[in-house]
Amino acid sequence: MRGVRVLMIGGTSHTGKSTVAAAIAERLGFEHRSTDLLARHPGRPWRTPEREVPPHVAEHYATLGVDELIDSVLAHYARLWPRIEELVRAHADGPGLVLEGSALWPERVATPDVPRAAAVWLTADEDVVRARIRAAGRYDEASRAERALMDTFLARSVRFQELMVEAVDRLGRARVDVRDGMAVPEVADAVLAQVS
Repeated sequence: MRGVRVLMIGGTSHTGKSTVAAAIAERLGFEHRSTDLLARHPGRPWRTPEREVPPHVAEHYATLGVDELIDSVLAHYARLWPRIEELVRAHADGPGLVLEGSALWPERVATPDVPRAAAVWLTADEDVVRARIRAAGRYDEASRAERALMDTFLARSVRFQELMVEAVDRLGRARVDVRDGMAVPEVADAVLAQVS
């Protein structure tokens, strides 16, 4: 990874972007940031001990089909891109940065001519993504309505990944498939190997 000052890690929800990015940032002594902190699209539609699902988030997943959800999130990421590009450029010659998030869409990441930046996308089998989303949302304890929202979020996440992989492969970009049971250091090593 010699010379790289900005490492971008993209991928669909629940592929381990945040965890892996934090591990790599710590290993390299870089700052770690998430695109989610720049501007949040309707988040995950399940409650946690800390928060209930906001009504607008529940409505978003209850009323839109998968294609509409994809269009909505991609439009959000397009609006967010100038802020991401500004952040990447600011770190290209400064302190190192590991930036992660679904907003790192392959065509946009491939566009800017930013020296000292690299990108890798994490992918995972649909069964892995499903298991992680259901565990996070405590699917077995959820009501039928809550499960329906999680199922829609899962369908959107799977379709997002299909489109993302298509773009990554077409552009010849790097990706790492995260298998079930893969340890974080193993994924981090695989990401760094792709960048080297």
